[in-house]
Amino acid sequence: MNKLAKFALVAYLLLFLVSSCSEDDSTPFDDSNTDLVSVDSELGNLLLRTSDDNNSASIDCIDLAYPITFFIYNSNQQQTGTQTIANDGELLSLLLSLEPGTFIALQFPVNVIQQDGTIVQVNSNAELATLISSCGSNGGGYTTDFETILTSGSWFVTYFFDDQDETNDFAGYEFTFNTNNTAIAAGTSINVNGTWNLTGSSIPDLILFFGNNSPFDELDEDWDIIEATPDIIKLKHISGGNGGVDFLTFERNPNGGGGNSSDFTNILTNDVWYVNLLNDDGDNETCDYVNYEFQFNANQTVTATSTSNTVNGTWTTANSGSGLDLILNFEISGSDDPFDDLNDDWDVVNFDAQNIMLLDISGGNGGTDYLNFGRNPYEDCSGGGNPEELSTILIDGQWYVQSYIDDGDNETNDYNGYSVTFNSNGSVIAQNGGNTINGTWSVINSSSGLDLILDFGNTIPFDEFNDDWDVVNYSDIKIELTDVSGGNGGTDFLTFEKI
Repeated sequence: MNKLAKFALVAYLLLFLVSSCSEDDSTPFDDSNTDLVSVDSELGNLLLRTSDDNNSASIDCIDLAYPITFFIYNSNQQQTGTQTIANDGELLSLLLSLEPGTFIALQFPVNVIQQDGTIVQVNSNAELATLISSCGSNGGGYTTDFETILTSGSWFVTYFFDDQDETNDFAGYEFTFNTNNTAIAAGTSINVNGTWNLTGSSIPDLILFFGNNSPFDELDEDWDIIEATPDIIKLKHISGGNGGVDFLTFERNPNGGGGNSSDFTNILTNDVWYVNLLNDDGDNETCDYVNYEFQFNANQTVTATSTSNTVNGTWTTANSGSGLDLILNFEISGSDDPFDDLNDDWDVVNFDAQNIMLLDISGGNGGTDYLNFGRNPYEDCSGGGNPEELSTILIDGQWYVQSYIDDGDNETNDYNGYSVTFNSNGSVIAQNGGNTINGTWSVINSSSGLDLILDFGNTIPFDEFNDDWDVVNYSDIKIELTDVSGGNGGTDFLTFEKI
């Protein structure tokens, strides 16, 4: 879910609605699908004054589909530039950087993702404003089981905005909210105690108090609940003085991926693991470990055992600015020992009981290494595969996107609610309610092994899957795929799991 786009979009639409300027025949801009918007000197304040009395109460039911493009004009309505926006932060930065007296115009059409996952094409500012006003507000993001959500498991601050982005102030802290209204922020060297309460009647606020020590005193506010699900809680607070708005988001995983360190440790030390992928700066070296079974022990030792060899090592976890890290250190014998490539401080991208996805960005050349552990041995070192077997598995039932990591960014939530059906005629259908996305699929043998080729055309968000995917591993209930980009060398990971 986007953290900034909803509020930046509100600011843009408010500018559109209050603008006294309009296009005429002398305007050098002639795209009838785009409306010019006047930028006044109060843009920053306008952005921060969004409250329950205006469109921001209902903006939570849509998201923008990137990329989007803005045209920028001077006071004479002459175009001075074009800005393509790839994410929420870039959108917010653009709106806050514009000078008074200039104009902006959003290039239409744009795609808008509604709360139920359906995608709507919008062709003008007026249509966009109508869509927001009609998509409905349910009185904020409060849900009747909010207390259960809050007090179940641990949380991490993934976004905190107080006049500026201060998210990193809370890196490494794991928040727990207890049913007795106490709370704790646990760090590597210090624990901060606090309290929480709900106040109000039908739509309560969340009151947090962590004392007077910086930076936790910044959280001591009466927070409006924007959104609450089992995976994310979004909050905002409108200051009584200057009308500024603070934003606070809790998620189950730290920024940049990872997750609850105690959950990760329990999964890591439960049963054995196998290396399902080692991509070392673009080189696939997975087969160097195909004969080894990895056992991570509770005393932070690890053994990799094959029929003819045992390699000993140690492991530990740590919280860093990027989230949860797994640090590996195996004993090395000789300069060409493949286990030397495992010895690193790995960022935990994603994990569950069956898979652990890790990455490391090299400090020297900036190359990225990827390491995946799975419960089953890697089976593609023979350079071939069985296309018929995989095809039979794919067409037997429906699937969902269990995980999608796009060059280090976890974009799995973009596919929530979709079921994917592979048909024997080579067609594939992704469905979410009344929204249907059609595509094609095929399985082939290539020089690197077994490949799954997907093509969903230009339909967002499944156009991200249009590629020739290497099959890392597959079973009757799970298909694990990876793709190394030909341009920047980034690696994507896609996992389908049977419904």
